[in-house]
Amino acid sequence: MNPARRGLRVGLAASAAAVLLGLGLAAPAAAAPLVGPNATGSITVHKLEAPDTPTGLPNNGTAVDTAGLTPLPGVEFQVRQVTGIDLSTNSGWTNASTLSGVFDAADPEGSITGAGYTLAAGSSLVTDAAGQASFTGLPVGLYLVEETSFPAGVTPSAPFLVSVPLTDPDNHDAWLYDVHVYPKNAVTSATKTVEDADAVQLGDEVTFTITSDIPNVDPIDGYKIVDVLDSKLDYVASTVTLADGTTIAEGTDYTITHDAATNAVTVQFTAAGRAVLAAHNTTRVVVDIITTVNTIGEIVNQALVYPNLPSFDIEPGEPGGPTTTPEVETRWGGLTVEKVGPGGQALTGAVFQIFTSAADAAAQTNPVTLNGETEFEVTDADGTLTITGLRYSDFANGATVAPGDAGYLQYYLVEVKAPTGYELLAQPIEFTVTAATTAAGIDLTVTNVPHNGGFQLPFTGGTGTGLLYLVGLGLVAGGIVFLVIKRRRNA
Repeated sequence: MNPARRGLRVGLAASAAAVLLGLGLAAPAAAAPLVGPNATGSITVHKLEAPDTPTGLPNNGTAVDTAGLTPLPGVEFQVRQVTGIDLSTNSGWTNASTLSGVFDAADPEGSITGAGYTLAAGSSLVTDAAGQASFTGLPVGLYLVEETSFPAGVTPSAPFLVSVPLTDPDNHDAWLYDVHVYPKNAVTSATKTVEDADAVQLGDEVTFTITSDIPNVDPIDGYKIVDVLDSKLDYVASTVTLADGTTIAEGTDYTITHDAATNAVTVQFTAAGRAVLAAHNTTRVVVDIITTVNTIGEIVNQALVYPNLPSFDIEPGEPGGPTTTPEVETRWGGLTVEKVGPGGQALTGAVFQIFTSAADAAAQTNPVTLNGETEFEVTDADGTLTITGLRYSDFANGATVAPGDAGYLQYYLVEVKAPTGYELLAQPIEFTVTAATTAAGIDLTVTNVPHNGGFQLPFTGGTGTGLLYLVGLGLVAGGIVFLVIKRRRNA
């Protein structure tokens, strides 16, 4: 038998024995009326969530006010009579009291049969919307009550023994044939969040945080958290803390393992760590899993919290299995740019950079890096360039965001090299990423104009300057002729 489970069972057995004695399994007072051997009674189970702090309610078989406590419907109980113990006799009560001393809640049948008794066939009921299940028409006797089916994420109450009847605690000269019991369950809820508002490009860190309750039981026989990461995520590291600041140490109180084959991260508490949890069951366990994104897509992630040892062997979603956190997402995509001239003709050779602020785009600082590159060149003959690996502009920290909200990303495309024969773009182009893939179409068409806006510049050796030279030479020649003629006349 697992030592941790055995420890829980021994502790629960002691608690069950205390409950049994408290319910009146000592011989009734001499002044009490006699038990009718043919009388019948009932056991009404009231199933409630265990409160974080003790309620101070009596636990003596009477009906009590449970206002403020949360009922648990849908929990199945089984009641079986212990045969061979006749509670219409004094010796029967003595036998019941002796059995309570050896009863083991971890092995209820074994401890009962080991003491020389047997169990009759049982009947089962499921708690209603008020968390109640009433077993009526029960003959006088000692009964084993067991919780046989319970919701996922719940630590069940231990099996216990209860007698029908028991001495009325409010009227000691009478018997209480309709017994009310209040076994409480520790319900473990869990939440999950994602933090990616500061992530921009593939390789940036994305942190998933799992926050889970601690079951209100002592001892805790098992506790672990499992997060199977999407293949688009690369595992980096994990941290484990308690929300109230209580110190816990890896290796001593818990272990962290990452299975590279399944990409599963498992945090499992040791016996020492579970003792710390039991002593601080009003706080919560916080696990931060740090990852990086390696591939674009809408990446969904959730985790499982196993609050007790039996839940380890039960599939998620099955009764008694682990608590499943809500799903969270981080979304990554890109864009396809089409580079064309004024007539729509495809252009190649343009080089772009991407920035996440207008200031960086203007100063050409802090460009986005994808696959180790900060510059992206149009090389395809059709003039298209697909850039992938950018976080969605309108989705951050697991929720939709709008311009002006924290985490909203406005991207800026800057042309740093123009196609041959064309002018650079004079300004950055703003764009957003809102899709995981852009293979089906063009997200952004960028048009370049020819060099000098298409106007031809004059250049040395061209027709324009040659004409000017000819005119100049003609004028010079004319001047020379004029001077020669003038000198001859004056001679």
